[in-house]
Amino acid sequence: MGNTTTKADLVNTISHRTGLTKHETESVVDCLFESIIDSLKTGKRIEIRGFGSFNIRYKNQRQARNPRTGEKVSVDAKNVPTFKISKEFKHAVSQSLKV
Repeated sequence: MGNTTTKADLVNTISHRTGLTKHETESVVDCLFESIIDSLKTGKRIEIRGFGSFNIRYKNQRQARNPRTGEKVSVDAKNVPTFKISKEFKHAVSQSLKV
């Protein structure tokens, strides 16, 4: 296994820890992801204490540059999903990565 954890890896870990079957666990994980996406689609913010928050951020129209050609291009205004980690999450990860 490399430096990336996949959905299948998450399902395996959760299944092992909970005793649920992999099929049951995959259904729960899929439902969680779908619920987050559905809430964001309706403009609702999601806050999971100790983990982080999902939100929609509006980005204004702007001028950008094509990196290959240097040509200016217009990037339309859009809403983009964002995720901000909680302080607890950040602290736990930074502590575990200290040498």
